[in-house]
Amino acid sequence: MARDGGRMKGNGNFRQSMSWLHTWCGLVCGWLLCAIFLTGTLSVFREPITRWMEARPVLAGADAGTEGVGAPAMAQAVRHLAAQAGDARFWRIELPQRPGDALLLAWRNGRTNQMAALHPVTGAVLPAPWGRATEGGRHFMSFHYMLQWNALGFWVVGWVSMCMLVALVSGVVVHRRIFQDFFTFRTGKGQRSWMDAHNATGVLTLPFLFMIVYTGLAIFYTSYMPWPLQAAYGFGDQAYARFQAELHAGGGEELRRPRTGRPAELHDLAPLLLQARTLIGQPPRMVVVEAPGDANATVRVLGPREGEPGEGQRRALLNPVASVAFDGVTGTVLQVRRHGADAAFASEQVHAVMESLHFARFGGWPMKWLYFASGLLGTVMVATGTVLFSVKRRRASGNEFGRATAGIYRAIEALNVAAVAGIGIACIGYLYANRLLPTDLPGRALWEIRAFLWIWLATLLHAALRPPRRAWVEQLSVAALLCVALPALNAWTTGQHLGRYAMAADWQRAGVEFTALAFGAALAWAAYRTGRGWHKARPGAAKRQVPGNGVQG
Repeated sequence: MARDGGRMKGNGNFRQSMSWLHTWCGLVCGWLLCAIFLTGTLSVFREPITRWMEARPVLAGADAGTEGVGAPAMAQAVRHLAAQAGDARFWRIELPQRPGDALLLAWRNGRTNQMAALHPVTGAVLPAPWGRATEGGRHFMSFHYMLQWNALGFWVVGWVSMCMLVALVSGVVVHRRIFQDFFTFRTGKGQRSWMDAHNATGVLTLPFLFMIVYTGLAIFYTSYMPWPLQAAYGFGDQAYARFQAELHAGGGEELRRPRTGRPAELHDLAPLLLQARTLIGQPPRMVVVEAPGDANATVRVLGPREGEPGEGQRRALLNPVASVAFDGVTGTVLQVRRHGADAAFASEQVHAVMESLHFARFGGWPMKWLYFASGLLGTVMVATGTVLFSVKRRRASGNEFGRATAGIYRAIEALNVAAVAGIGIACIGYLYANRLLPTDLPGRALWEIRAFLWIWLATLLHAALRPPRRAWVEQLSVAALLCVALPALNAWTTGQHLGRYAMAADWQRAGVEFTALAFGAALAWAAYRTGRGWHKARPGAAKRQVPGNGVQG
């Protein structure tokens, strides 16, 4: 019995230590994790968000998509690029993927990226800027893995991700009846309700969370642990390039040809597009001319990315974008990479599998929606965990920080509001900045990102100045209002709206606004429930009520 009792006592001590670890890892990282998970979830649909934010007009007389791009337009594109960037390292020509799209040209002069737009049928140069300069959905991706904070943010996200793994493992240990409690959800029970919500979302998303956090760390392993790479390959960019070359050896690496310094005329691009379409069985998306004007010029024709017309359903984990490489002078086919690669799996492809799993580069739109829903549930799990800390500590506060106890818990409550409701306002505010900033503003994309960060900071200041319960209700209400009003703002500033998107079968841009409306309805319900719980609270129960949550403790 003593031995059994000792075992039980030992297990209890182990669970207590895991509970401490789970609580503090979750609290310290929970605020940033809310932002990281929400922006990562939104980045699943970064291409539709970017397309919506660019707001490019629909061209009249360009209603045939890629097939409508004629030889005169391609010849005019080459002439324009040769005149503007004859000595550029590369030219990029983005072909129209939908009726009404323009032919987009891009090149790089020194350190500056330049763009132009042409009519895909006539080749006429369109007014600049064509659409809105924006970072688009890529901002959510960048913030997700480096907090728009360069190298320091990259390391902070890595540290937070490690804490997330620790919190997941310790959470499974702490909650002995986690799967049993999953089937028990009690509403209106204060702390118990928050615990049930935390457990339910945790169980639903547990495999997804383990996978997404682990793969997020694994794909950057050479950055977080560079010493093995440095021991084997040395230091510097050349060492990393050699490592990448060996990593992708035999995996279909792209053909690279150095400049010769001998000038040569570029082959006509129109027949190369037709030949590439036959070889890959898909409409081309982009043409990249490497070393233009040189005898070793290469013309690379790329197929559509996932989610674009003609892409089909990409089910396999390893399914690279189709491409054809031509000799830019003679038109000879140099390399063909088809959409459905049949190569056997090799050990060097493990890294590519990790990337595909993390970025949802397989399974088509159904898989993207599954990632999106799982990411939202993961965000809710982290959010309920941070709120639960305040609930439990407020009820069982032992003045553990002395005179500073009240101030510390007040700061935690303000951070909870900004981390959960405030980040939502910042995300939708980023879309508002896209529509409200002048289209010709220099550095416009950077100003959109600044607006996102300033709005998020403003929500923290608001939460610090307002009573916690009022801060919750007000910020949730503002987020709901901004989401619901987004389609009206879009129609007012661009003339584009859901009706026009539906008539053009542009479901990507329509999906952005439909999703905003759905978020608005959910946030309005959350604000209503929070405010209702606050107003229904009994005066005598004020000391037992959880600040900012509108539920009784």
